[in-house]
Amino acid sequence: MRNTFGNVFTLTSFGESHGEAVGGVIDGMPAGIEIDKEFIQHELERRRPGQSALTTSRKEPDQVELLSGVFEGKSTGAPIGFVVRNTNHHSQDYENLRCLFRPSHADYTYYNKYGLRDHRGGGRSSARITISRCVGGALAKLALRQVGVSIAAYTSQVGDICTDPDYRRYDIAAAETNPVRCPDSEAAAQMEQLIRKVKAVGDTIGGVVTCVIKGCPPGLGEPEFGKLHAALGAAMLSINAVKGFEYGEGFAGVTARGSQQNDVFVNRGGRIATATNHSGGIQGGISNGEDIYFRVAFKPVATVLMEQQTVDMGGEPTRFTARGRHDSCVVPRAVPVVEAMAAMTLLDYYLMAKTVRL
Repeated sequence: MRNTFGNVFTLTSFGESHGEAVGGVIDGMPAGIEIDKEFIQHELERRRPGQSALTTSRKEPDQVELLSGVFEGKSTGAPIGFVVRNTNHHSQDYENLRCLFRPSHADYTYYNKYGLRDHRGGGRSSARITISRCVGGALAKLALRQVGVSIAAYTSQVGDICTDPDYRRYDIAAAETNPVRCPDSEAAAQMEQLIRKVKAVGDTIGGVVTCVIKGCPPGLGEPEFGKLHAALGAAMLSINAVKGFEYGEGFAGVTARGSQQNDVFVNRGGRIATATNHSGGIQGGISNGEDIYFRVAFKPVATVLMEQQTVDMGGEPTRFTARGRHDSCVVPRAVPVVEAMAAMTLLDYYLMAKTVRL
């Protein structure tokens, strides 16, 4: 398995949903960065289970332990090892799944690839593994903060309930004031009602996360096969339950003419900028200094608490009902994961850009 993300700034993760712990090793973290332990823990709090009535009821403190690479509050340039202990796993809830393949899960594909699988909570394929991404993303955010780059995401759609597609209409920070992480209070209330309705019947619902990167300098991206938008897309598509990625105008832009889509260059206070930003801050695979914005689509969670048809490991038809504690909509908890992957990608490409010219 490829368990390492990145080129210069890298994260190697380890752990399973019902194992002893989840953790990782960060390499390539620049030396001298102030390491705010409270900020890292806060990022994990945003992802952790049990944070509202809309999420899984699994109760995990998700306390991060930094094991190396930090001295007197600053990064040393050495690898940063970290671990988060699992304390509230109910493995017995999954015993009825030991010998069958759950629909739309990784059970069948993992079994075919490795010849065995950990059926407890999905093992390595569980979304709990995104803990490591959130720690890596928090460290990347701390480094990016020093060069003026900020990253914020929010829930922009649940089911058929959508916010305005123009992120500039919102104070994105307001997303943290409600359990669905949506900056539009009216849409947020409708989303919460829909999730509760779906949860009440044991079903699930999907949605979309919008992410905005501000302060990105021009020049990040490695053509021909390391384009910045391709790297962001790969990062997002590696997140559990993600089914789609689009940046800038995305699919909505195909109905316009080129004359309408072109971002005209202007002089804005002595800086070359664009009058519009249909390109989403990236042209030719390289950042142009404008806001980078993109959308990430999440499918409905595969675990539904109702009887389903499947087959067992011998191919025999069977029926089962999943047990345990699960999210009815993963989107609110996915918001910090999207931010984390964006942060690690941006820092990695920022450091790569430093190798291009003296």
